[in-house]
Amino acid sequence: MFLLIHAFLGVRVSATTFTFVNKCDHTVWPGILGNSDIGTSGFELKKGSTRTLAAPPGWSGRFWGRTGCEFDGSGQGTCATGDCGSGEVNCNGKGAAAPATLVEFTLGTGSADYYDVSLVDGYNLPVMVTASGGAGSCAATGCGADLNRRCPAELRVEGGEACQSACRAFGKPEFCCSGAFNSPAACSPSMYSEMFKAACPKSYSYAFDDATSTFTCTAADYIVTFCPSSSPSLKSLMESGPGSSVQEAAAATSSWIANLATGDSTITQPFSASNTAFFVAVTFIILSYLVS
Repeated sequence: MFLLIHAFLGVRVSATTFTFVNKCDHTVWPGILGNSDIGTSGFELKKGSTRTLAAPPGWSGRFWGRTGCEFDGSGQGTCATGDCGSGEVNCNGKGAAAPATLVEFTLGTGSADYYDVSLVDGYNLPVMVTASGGAGSCAATGCGADLNRRCPAELRVEGGEACQSACRAFGKPEFCCSGAFNSPAACSPSMYSEMFKAACPKSYSYAFDDATSTFTCTAADYIVTFCPSSSPSLKSLMESGPGSSVQEAAAATSSWIANLATGDSTITQPFSASNTAFFVAVTFIILSYLVS
């Protein structure tokens, strides 16, 4: 009778499945940290492959992709980004080292699931989450943009394989929403988080970004895709050759924004009037594309 009543009400009493899809041109090693075991806490996901895991009602945790991993025959090793510090393929209760793109879930128990994709701890891979079945808004979310390619120099990790948050890069309370800034009223988006938000409007860009970045769905299964397809036209624009006007303008403005954000007044705006006009036009085109 219990099962019949819940089936009639549309309430799930079985496990939720998470299907991981790797569309990157390289291997990804997903890491998992949760409040209960779902069969593994880390695994290898080769280019073009998928893997499905099941989580019970009430499960809460996070997923992320590790890159540049080197594991020996016994499964011992480390990763260049998203490393969990376990020294193994399985993370064994350890979380991701920042910067890493995080996928966060809290599954309901006869109620809605909550999920988000967070850039609060920085970014290392494009990731999208889509719901399969379910009731409610069940919106797709994530960050499909390649932020590593457009990461400001002062946030970029060595090798350019990941992009730090302003909090991690500068450690200032106003960027970390800590100390006197530990409330939504006191901690506003920074210039850096606004750049993340423009590129990935549905992702958490800073600690108090809840209103536009948390999504719900009831009785659904979920697909987590690493490196979802991107637009060829945008990719072509961002891959302009070395010394191109787009790259020069972006690099110069990145440094200028950093000076404003960190209070460094010793470096002046590097644009002439004509370059400024060009940059404004290019920025408008790119941002209009990204938020459309």
